[in-house]
Amino acid sequence: MTLFLDRDQIVKLLTIDDCIDAVERVFKDGGEATSIGLGHFHVKAAIVGNRFAVKVNGNFPGNPEKHGLPTIQGLIILADAEHGTPLAVLDSISITAMRTAAASAVAAKYLATRDARTITIVGCGTQATAQLEAMRRVRPIERVFAIDVDRAKAEALGEVRPLDEAVRESDIVITCTTSTTPFLRREHLHPGLFIAAVGADNPRKSELEPELMAHAKVVADVLEQAATMGDLHHALDAGVMTREDVFGELADVIRGHGRTSDDEVFVFDSTGTALQDVAVASIAYERAL
Repeated sequence: MTLFLDRDQIVKLLTIDDCIDAVERVFKDGGEATSIGLGHFHVKAAIVGNRFAVKVNGNFPGNPEKHGLPTIQGLIILADAEHGTPLAVLDSISITAMRTAAASAVAAKYLATRDARTITIVGCGTQATAQLEAMRRVRPIERVFAIDVDRAKAEALGEVRPLDEAVRESDIVITCTTSTTPFLRREHLHPGLFIAAVGADNPRKSELEPELMAHAKVVADVLEQAATMGDLHHALDAGVMTREDVFGELADVIRGHGRTSDDEVFVFDSTGTALQDVAVASIAYERAL
């Protein structure tokens, strides 16, 4: 259970003596944190119009199997950007899943071939379900291939096929795993393919080999971020790409810099930006009112 403490409760719970002792202790210890080792935290913030949001997410891949908890958990604080007034505290699980899938769908709207009907999804957790729902809003998906280390999860989402075979028959491939070893390779590319690489949201994760990235037209949600933590990051480190080789950002594509032929191969490197969180959290807030 998440406990929310308002200002009156804080005043009753804390004394200045508590704070002096705590501050002295934390400075003495140097602010050193013990390594959690099993996961990591993301903190993202942005302003859109008159709304500011900051999201704190814990990403712990072992949670479902070991503790029966979601992989991703967290909170979004939405505030008035003109006066600084906190407006709402929102659970981030569904917002994160939906806004991430929405970005892939927007990219597919402009970069996938118009008649894309077959999709492969690698990694069949919560994000996969959201990705499939969003893709069906922008393309006439008829056939779904699903791949996961947990076969039951894959069977619940679509037809289970070997990776090579599934990708060969697909118009769209979505990768949303926690892998730190790339599994999509250059030889998986074929004319017209659109790949949304969603899983690499920290510098250690990797789903697409650098050579694949170098032989596709790469679109980043945010170039600066993808260059430090996405699959693009690994291609840059390997020396097979430079930032100048990147086709553009998602904003460029929406403004008209997109697919020009059915043979082009595109990779959307999705690392996630707080702009998405502000946009979606604001809708939830307004409707809650």
